[in-house]
Amino acid sequence: MNKTFADHVIDFNKNISYTGNLPEGFEVLNPYLDNPETLMVMQKFYHQYYDDSVRRKFMIGINPSRHGAGVTGVPFTDTKRLENVCGITMKSAHTHEVSSVFMYDMIEEYGGADLFYKDVYINSPFPLAIVRRTRNGWLNANYYDDKELFKSVKDFMIESLKKHLSLNLDASEVFILGKKNAEFISKLNKEAKLFDTLTVLEHPRYIQQYKSKEKQLYIDKYILALKK
Repeated sequence: MNKTFADHVIDFNKNISYTGNLPEGFEVLNPYLDNPETLMVMQKFYHQYYDDSVRRKFMIGINPSRHGAGVTGVPFTDTKRLENVCGITMKSAHTHEVSSVFMYDMIEEYGGADLFYKDVYINSPFPLAIVRRTRNGWLNANYYDDKELFKSVKDFMIESLKKHLSLNLDASEVFILGKKNAEFISKLNKEAKLFDTLTVLEHPRYIQQYKSKEKQLYIDKYILALKK
């Protein structure tokens, strides 16, 4: 039997591991190893929305946060939205993520989760959570926060993006979340020639935290970009 889009994503997530070096003070978290329920809900999600072989648009985040995909295994999806929108309950964790709020408000206006996920696949160039040691304990980090960190993970990111594209994603245009993220994806793209066109959208966290009064404008911008 031919594998579906869901099967390929699940295989990717199950087998993902980062074994490269990291600068002092950084660690990588693999949600699929840390919590068995994460693996279960991630599989339910992809079987629910991606059980086909349809070609999709590719939307790229930064790297999973500890409270979003770092818990649920699903990009920009906290446990609240996983349960309330997708109907998948997670018993071992309860999370609220700022980015997830914007993303699911946008998805609702797009036409709902079924329609959105039929058209779009979201993941990150570095698909595992990165944390940084601080005086206040371990905090979320972005792959581009530190020059040495980016240098360490760059090749792994290119390989990950190539694997994502092999899932049957449209490489003619990629939708990148966050302007700084786009600068770094552009560097990778120059080197690896992965995508034809890079379309940059403001990151959901930025919109939700700093532009909440203009949220509708950004929702419209996302939908116009994705449906054109």
